[in-house]
Amino acid sequence: MRATRTYLERHGKPVAFYTDKHSAFRNNTASAKGDGMTHLGRALDRLNIELICANSPQAKGRVERVNATLQDRLVKAMGLQRISTIDQANAFLPSYMAQHNRRFAKAPFDPPDLHRPLAIHEDLEAELVWREQRTVTGALTLHYNKAMFILEPSPAAQALARKKVDVCEYPDGRLEIQHERTALPYRMFDKMRRVNQAAVVDNKHLDAALALARAIQQAQPHHAKRNNNEPARTAQTVGVFQPPSPASSGQKLDRRTRGNSRLKRGPRRANEELIARGLGEYAR
Repeated sequence: MRATRTYLERHGKPVAFYTDKHSAFRNNTASAKGDGMTHLGRALDRLNIELICANSPQAKGRVERVNATLQDRLVKAMGLQRISTIDQANAFLPSYMAQHNRRFAKAPFDPPDLHRPLAIHEDLEAELVWREQRTVTGALTLHYNKAMFILEPSPAAQALARKKVDVCEYPDGRLEIQHERTALPYRMFDKMRRVNQAAVVDNKHLDAALALARAIQQAQPHHAKRNNNEPARTAQTVGVFQPPSPASSGQKLDRRTRGNSRLKRGPRRANEELIARGLGEYAR
């Protein structure tokens, strides 16, 4: 969403985007919910931009060739500049793109620019969002991403009981509940961050209580997970659904060898010994 908005603000609206069949552009499941469009596809449709998916990577060979070039040349250029962080790479990218285009850009066969300017009524911030519909209960509550949202009691909110509203999650982490493009004030109750009161256990039943606590802790990562159908929030600095930062122990954990015993390597055998051993196995 953020990259699409940057492109549209810089160049205007194209006639169409020619993409691959990624799930961000096309709903590849057989049973599509609602109108079957993705969130980005729905936003582009409201902006009057066509979305065309290629059937194979060879269909958009220019893009794939540029990607292969950048994956080799760009990495080496960043290595020469001693770039080791994402912020340094983002700051270096505009100057590299200008240098790369000066050396390798080719004049288009059809020079006229077909990008269209944005209309006055087209608001990119309001359109390029993750938008889902929820039904308001009689108690003026709704559920989204394992959290309960309570609408502030007002005449406008009370009239929405048992009606559908839009839950809009912006790329910067903001979340709004809208009805007919009007934001509604709300309070949030996160069920995943609820703290349970400590239980009182008799000493005779302590072993059973510890066994139950261990079983709950082993299953906790599954229950503490948000919904799978949600936007990526890795680039958000603030937001409603920020994951808790893990405590750093000062030592990097290698999950590939966690819980696995290392294989002991025996002494290296000479070539003559290996040949004699192989001949002995063959003769036998």
